[in-house]
Amino acid sequence: MYTILEKRKLNDAVELMVVHAPYVARKCEPGQFVMVRVEEGGERIPLTIADYDRQKQSVTIIYQIVGYSTRRLAEKAPGEGIADFAGPLGRPADIHPGKKRIIGIGGGVGAAPLYPQLRKWKETGAHVDVILGGRSKDLIILEKEFAAFCGQTYMATNDGSCGIQGFVTDILKQLLHNGHVYDEVIAIGPLPMMKAVVDITKPLGIPTGVSLNPIMIDGTGMCGGCRVTVGNETRFACVDGPDFDGLLVDFDECIRRQGMYKEMEAHACRIGTGA
Repeated sequence: MYTILEKRKLNDAVELMVVHAPYVARKCEPGQFVMVRVEEGGERIPLTIADYDRQKQSVTIIYQIVGYSTRRLAEKAPGEGIADFAGPLGRPADIHPGKKRIIGIGGGVGAAPLYPQLRKWKETGAHVDVILGGRSKDLIILEKEFAAFCGQTYMATNDGSCGIQGFVTDILKQLLHNGHVYDEVIAIGPLPMMKAVVDITKPLGIPTGVSLNPIMIDGTGMCGGCRVTVGNETRFACVDGPDFDGLLVDFDECIRRQGMYKEMEAHACRIGTGA
């Protein structure tokens, strides 16, 4: 069993959990994920690594409570255990010295996987800005954590309760219009949001990384459920990603595939941002 060291609510639908997972903490990097099984006989669910501490041998996950397994996870308390916490899985994000200005765009819980990536970019010496979006102020997460190392933190909410009233893409458009130059954009969030970001950056030739989260069962490339089309070739998000060159991703296909089981899931998403 993997012991829960810490747990806190970020809002009514999202929680942060720190888990003692020595083998994962030893080797994980930004961009990777874990496959979690809350209890014996339970389903496997992929959760992005939001943070890690090699000395404390801990890994932080952030999850939205939307289905049976995440509800069961939410019922767990510090000191209790999780049956399986397998990882690190996937390829680490491509982060290396050389790029001077990076802007990250996080929609809803997409801020969780964005956080370790931007922090590592900062460690390479890059200037880092971030745009965070959500339907309302309560649904924006990790604002203080990003502000600790980002040069500028911008926010957009659908209802105008925090930052501008609008979408993260409105801020991106305005920054680019005002002459801000970025060597790379990293967008993580709902597929429509990432697609909308790429619609802005692609005509300008700005390298844009995205993180894809299609249906995933085993996390090792065996099931084929997470296949995506990138550069007109089939890729598997679990072993070839989850981060990809957003300028090459077939977002329309991704969106269609993600909606295949919408009726079976039968839940209303309460987190995220539009485009």
